[in-house]
Amino acid sequence: MSEDADDKERRIVEARRKLMERWEQRMRDTPALSDARPQGSGPPNRHGMPKLPVGQTVTKKWPVLDLGRKPIVPKDKWELKIDGAVEQPITLDWAAFMALPQTTDTSDFHCVTSWSKMDMQWVGVRFADLMALVHPTPAAVHVMCHGYDGYTTNVALEEALKPDVLLAHTVDGHDLPIEHGGPVRMITPQLYAWKGSKWISRIELLTREKLGFWEMNGYSSTAHPWRDDRYGRIRGL
Repeated sequence: MSEDADDKERRIVEARRKLMERWEQRMRDTPALSDARPQGSGPPNRHGMPKLPVGQTVTKKWPVLDLGRKPIVPKDKWELKIDGAVEQPITLDWAAFMALPQTTDTSDFHCVTSWSKMDMQWVGVRFADLMALVHPTPAAVHVMCHGYDGYTTNVALEEALKPDVLLAHTVDGHDLPIEHGGPVRMITPQLYAWKGSKWISRIELLTREKLGFWEMNGYSSTAHPWRDDRYGRIRGL
């Protein structure tokens, strides 16, 4: 790694540290880390929750679910815009994205349609590292993720900043398949998987909660698997 690359990584790590300190208590208070009576079965996962959330069945397959559109986005055409309530909005192309610190992590994938795929191995960029680049304003509380297929989903910032939330480009040693959101999708292991946008194209920081596609169509805005938090009332947000 070049000296300039080393300096950039150190700046990102330091900015991420400060950001995480600011949000540490709110992250600790989220249900996947603090619920005293989580619903599920099996041994504890790495966060202390039952390995299999309530209402879920383990699968070895990886079912494909989408809006009926599978955009093909070549890596040389792919871009990620990060804007909204941030101090330094940016647009990253593929080379800039891949030049960021890369994180390897193993986590479980819980779909709201009642299946869970366990111990998936991911490589990607931490959401928190992206936030270290753009510096969310003090007023930022939520994120709206946008996909190239027109999909949107909202995530509370304290959930999105968790270390296992990645913008992943590799899964189980292979490039992320198009049907699963390649070249890049977001993963949210401590929430139901619909909170991780496939074919992600934009991250919009919000100063108040707004609803995404499935949230507007009756799904929960919070999506906590160990509370069976699948559906909610549509609110005028």
